[in-house]
Amino acid sequence: MIPTETWTSLKLIAWTQEYLANKGVDNARREAEWLLCAATGLDRVGLYLNFEKPLNPDELAAYRTMVVRRGKREPLQHLLGTQEFAGLDFEVTPAVLIPRHDTEILLEEALARGTDARCMLDIGTGSGCLAITLALRLPAAEVTAVDISASALAVARRNAERLGAPVEFLEGSLFEPVAGRTFDLIVSNPPYIPTAEIEQLQPEVRNYDPRLALDGGLDGLNFYATLIPQAIDCLNSGSWLLLEIGAGQETDVQSLFAQTSLYAPAVTACDHAGIIRVVGARKL
Repeated sequence: MIPTETWTSLKLIAWTQEYLANKGVDNARREAEWLLCAATGLDRVGLYLNFEKPLNPDELAAYRTMVVRRGKREPLQHLLGTQEFAGLDFEVTPAVLIPRHDTEILLEEALARGTDARCMLDIGTGSGCLAITLALRLPAAEVTAVDISASALAVARRNAERLGAPVEFLEGSLFEPVAGRTFDLIVSNPPYIPTAEIEQLQPEVRNYDPRLALDGGLDGLNFYATLIPQAIDCLNSGSWLLLEIGAGQETDVQSLFAQTSLYAPAVTACDHAGIIRVVGARKL
């Protein structure tokens, strides 16, 4: 991709689509367009309005660098620096799990069950996408977010400041930073991939998402087994603990709720493909 001929937007998109597809990238044409938008500062409409206009040397160099990185399966979101979640753009870096649209199911459940909540807690906040969106959608509630990673919290704080969300961010493991406090709603998208399955994930995930945000231990349930009983001391009576889960984990997670004998029967929520993505229960 160091040609002597003139490269226009249209020719670059066509070349890159084939290149990325051969590297195993899905939606290769759309990604080629996004990368070209980033290199030129144009939106997709602007690209096609100027489809015969040659790129200047700086634009072409920036584009080539991004295409090479994407061909190595570095996530598109790391190249662009952002990921959309619930209609908002969040900064993402290798320090945080890239927000997934599956997690919007957890957000929807939290919004539906937290309308009267005065204080909420997000455990393992990462980019802050859940905590920040909750703070913006339910402004009457005070939202606290915890993460063990200082570098992840730095990203989350930048997101909150840019989006104008009043979230309290605390560094530490699980409930340690909020010991002695109670909440009306607790949410978490904990690590839930069984350790042995991580190497089978797409390169974008296994090589670039933080391992701490993926690895749920031997059976993927390590964090649920700790989080569910510990949450009791941080929940007000009648308040909800809502958890994102991996596909097929609902029975095991429901059993962990039942074993405490301190929660009402657990409820579930499905994603748009009919896969159960959320398990939650109220403290009795």
